[in-house]
Amino acid sequence: MRVIGVCARRVVRHNVKVPHRLLSTQAALQSDALSKVTRNIGIIAHIDAGKTTTTERMLYYSGHTRRIGDVDEGSTVTDFLPAERARGITIQSAAITFHWPPLPPSTQTPPAIPQLPTSFNSTLRSSIPHNVNLIDTPGHADFTFEVLRSLRVLDGAVCILDGVAGVEAQTEKVWTQSGHYNIPRIIFVNKLDRAGAAFARTVKEIGVRLHGWPAVCQIPWWRGASGDFVGVGDVVNLRGMMWQAGGDGKDIKAFSLEELEKTNKNFADEVKKARISLVELLSEHDDTMVEHFLEHDEDHLAISGLQIMQSLRRVVLQAPQHVVPVFAGASFHNIGVQPLLDAVIDLLPSPMERPDAEVTIANQTSTLPELLNAGATAKTTKPKRKPQQNSIQGLAIAEIKNLLACALAFKVVNDVKRGVLVYVRVYSGSIERGSTLYNTNLGCAERAPRLLKMYASDAVEVESIAAGQIGVVTGLKHARTGDTLIVYRGLHTKSAPPGGLGTLQLRPIKVPPPVFFTSIEPNSLSEQKHVQESLGILLREDPSLHLSVDEESGQTHLAGMGDLHLEIARDRLLNDFKAKARIGKIEIGYRETITSSTSAYTHQLNKPIAGKSAKAAISASVEPLDDSAIIPGIQEQVEIEDGSFETTHKLPDNNTLHISHPNLSRHDSASHKSHIPAHLELPGILNSIKAGASAALARGPFNGFPVANTRISIDLDAQTNLFPETTPTAISMATRAAINHNLRAACDTAPAVLMEPVMMVTVYVNESSLGAVVQDLSSARGGQVMSLDGADSDTASDSNLPRIDPNLIYTPPDPFASGSADVGSDLADSQRQIVARVPLKEMVGYLNQLRALTGGRGTFVMSVDGFEKMGSQRQKDVLDSLREF
Repeated sequence: MRVIGVCARRVVRHNVKVPHRLLSTQAALQSDALSKVTRNIGIIAHIDAGKTTTTERMLYYSGHTRRIGDVDEGSTVTDFLPAERARGITIQSAAITFHWPPLPPSTQTPPAIPQLPTSFNSTLRSSIPHNVNLIDTPGHADFTFEVLRSLRVLDGAVCILDGVAGVEAQTEKVWTQSGHYNIPRIIFVNKLDRAGAAFARTVKEIGVRLHGWPAVCQIPWWRGASGDFVGVGDVVNLRGMMWQAGGDGKDIKAFSLEELEKTNKNFADEVKKARISLVELLSEHDDTMVEHFLEHDEDHLAISGLQIMQSLRRVVLQAPQHVVPVFAGASFHNIGVQPLLDAVIDLLPSPMERPDAEVTIANQTSTLPELLNAGATAKTTKPKRKPQQNSIQGLAIAEIKNLLACALAFKVVNDVKRGVLVYVRVYSGSIERGSTLYNTNLGCAERAPRLLKMYASDAVEVESIAAGQIGVVTGLKHARTGDTLIVYRGLHTKSAPPGGLGTLQLRPIKVPPPVFFTSIEPNSLSEQKHVQESLGILLREDPSLHLSVDEESGQTHLAGMGDLHLEIARDRLLNDFKAKARIGKIEIGYRETITSSTSAYTHQLNKPIAGKSAKAAISASVEPLDDSAIIPGIQEQVEIEDGSFETTHKLPDNNTLHISHPNLSRHDSASHKSHIPAHLELPGILNSIKAGASAALARGPFNGFPVANTRISIDLDAQTNLFPETTPTAISMATRAAINHNLRAACDTAPAVLMEPVMMVTVYVNESSLGAVVQDLSSARGGQVMSLDGADSDTASDSNLPRIDPNLIYTPPDPFASGSADVGSDLADSQRQIVARVPLKEMVGYLNQLRALTGGRGTFVMSVDGFEKMGSQRQKDVLDSLREF
């Protein structure tokens, strides 16, 4: 038995020769070595799986903090917002930097980077302090965009699973999202100390739900009749590791396989079984492991831990990733976190090992290294082809040689003390303090006065941010999430890069569409400007929030990913920005339409307007129209057989205005003089009639909603309708009065009908939830199911993933397993798509109901499809609810 300290963790560590090759220049050595000892990782998982708790232990064991924070007490480093500490959840992703293995106590900085060799193996990685940039992401579905923009800049991810709950809904979602970016991942099964923890079932769910072959690298060590979780079995290095109960997790007892066979033979045998299964799995996906297996006379236990780790690293870096290393632990009781940190360094890639960054320049796609290589070649050789040739090399050679840095802004935060903080990931070169950054998305340049390295809510000022690093630029007034920032030699704040370099853009961050919305109004008119400015800051920080204004009601609508998302936005608006506003229920924009026609009615206006005598007469009639396409703003004039003319306007909401004006051609202004007063012109008369008709249709007689599906006919007889006192305003007012009279008459003859907005909704659910969701949409919500189809394009790619039989996955026995039931029978759940037309009123708050019906796994998107007439009972219910206010 041996006691292992925090910095000594590897059995296979010594007597390994490492090739040493010096680079040609000191600068190249610095950049190459710095990138190799950097890890940009994220912690992803479902809510309450233990992401923040695990992060706290990582910071403590790395020496970054002196005490372990607690989520329940609100004392964690990464959850520093008041709303996060009050709710005990992560709302906004937090970036923090630490070193693993820890730096020596007397050393404030890592050993000199130029001393590092240019290539090294897994053993050396474990002994040299690595710079780890970690992002703790939210787990709630409402904050999906926080995860998305973090994944965009990460090189690897640690997915944490709840050992009791298994693979949960949001875990599946973020796992798929990280797969779209081809991010290498490892899994940490947490909370194995809790009652009901089932490591075996969770591992099988990894295969069935996440479509990856779980490579079990550690197995839980259960001890005693009560099955207490005391440590793990290290399958890679064939040893057992036990943590002291009640300690801070720094002291670990290590037991060799021979010692385990003497004291706990069953556990030793299980470690051997796990090693055999691990080697067999790696042999199926790594040819080098097959060679090692044959070299050791097909002895699974004889293969060294170093060779196993190197094989794991190769399969993790495969794209797409089919094998997922699985580790075990209990973060709250400080078990298993140090080996997980070792796995982060040993298995997850450095920035240099990631695929080249994709860029577009002048509407052409390439990679950043190709672009840089073209510029480097241009310095020594002259291009043989003509400069006007439109290719990546020909376009960029003259300009790319002056590119000093290229970075992506992936997050914007408004800090009370430091101002606007723009988080960037540098992909090429180095951003220096005081340099000028050109935003290729917005076409503007800004100076970066300060650069920071973030430690959650704390920050340290730095001189530069090198390639592969994540840092913060302060003082940028315009940069947004997804913007590409470049540094160009000779660039000034009022200049722009010449040629095509100003169009260089890294792949942007996709913003998911909002699915829930509410209304927000300032308490008074004097507060409107401050509310709008505060909302502008919120939208810059979080592009998944959407703001729109309803032209009819004047209501400002704030849309987001869910109830909690909007609740947090409201709290920030009221508490952080001190905006005085109220957030309430959204007001549905209904329409009303007539069901009977009217005969022509002539309204004669004769009254002073603005102190001057005004007179006009308009004859109008109305009739209902059938539903058809809405084509606003189109007008045409046609000549009828008797020589009269008619102008047609297509108004919004499927309304049509027909104006008959005999003997008045819009193309022959000379004929107007003998028919209309000299101070009037036909185009002005027609526009006044259109304005009056639009005003009349804006508020119907039935319940004050805009009128839809109505045909208005106007007979314009210049001899009887126009007078010397006629003005455009008088024509407009007479038109409005005539149409209002007809609408009221039509409503008295036959009651008008309300029309409600109908959404085209696409719902994504599992097969098991399909029936319940369809029933809810068609019956409870009055929707019409249009189609039941397979998965959409995003999930269609999942059909290419391997369908893994859980019976082929090795798992150690759980201490209190209920039996050997077929885990895959209820897990192999395919994704289905439901397309339905549902009234907007029924979709307000639908997200919570959908999550309840699908166990949190259902999602949906929707868009406005049009307006539809309501049934009598539904119309009565809507009117009753409106009268409540």
